[in-house]
Amino acid sequence: VQLQASGGGLVQAGGSLRLSCAASGRTSSSYNIGWFRQAPGKEREFVAVITWSDITNYADSVKGRFTISRDNAKNTVYLQMNTLKPEDTAVYYCTTGTVVGKTMRPNGYWGKGTQVTVSS
Repeated sequence: VQLQASGGGLVQAGGSLRLSCAASGRTSSSYNIGWFRQAPGKEREFVAVITWSDITNYADSVKGRFTISRDNAKNTVYLQMNTLKPEDTAVYYCTTGTVVGKTMRPNGYWGKGTQVTVSS
């Protein structure tokens, strides 16, 4: 399955954005889909995952603010981001992978990602 992230932009602190991860090639409902992010000068980090059975898990830094969901009819996974903070600024990527505990080991394919910038 090929995934393409979109929906990023510039938002003020406290605002919201919804990212989309559109799947092509095969149905996304058969896969674990995760969101990762990479801020300038930092390593890529796990943000959230939704499993093929719709179990969700989140990084502690976004728990309670971000929600991952899936629309199988549109073959799309979403990341609703509320109460955004400047430290959420990063390029966000969606990918497939293996669930490990409450996080995900990505499969190594990242695509282009989408930039999220939160101003203070």
